[in-house]
Amino acid sequence: MASQKFVSRDFRRQLEGYGLTTAQILYRRPDHPWLLQTYVWQDYDLCPHFPELHGFLSFWQRSLEGALHSVTVAHSRLIKPAELRTVNGEFRLH
Repeated sequence: MASQKFVSRDFRRQLEGYGLTTAQILYRRPDHPWLLQTYVWQDYDLCPHFPELHGFLSFWQRSLEGALHSVTVAHSRLIKPAELRTVNGEFRLH
């Protein structure tokens, strides 16, 4: 019986071009609109259109009472193309 290897969903998404995205969301408290509070959202998303983040923000606006003030986004690809360099010499250690 052959064993199956399971690859994490996050790893597969990285191979598809997704990168780790962090968004700092400032929103107004429903009970005190003059007071801003911070929420940090993090998931794998596609730069530059960020469909996952836009989906989350749409959910926020539909379902939560705190009005959005601002969103700051940081994105980093975790898997990058390998760097290959030729070797011009050989060193031997005894």
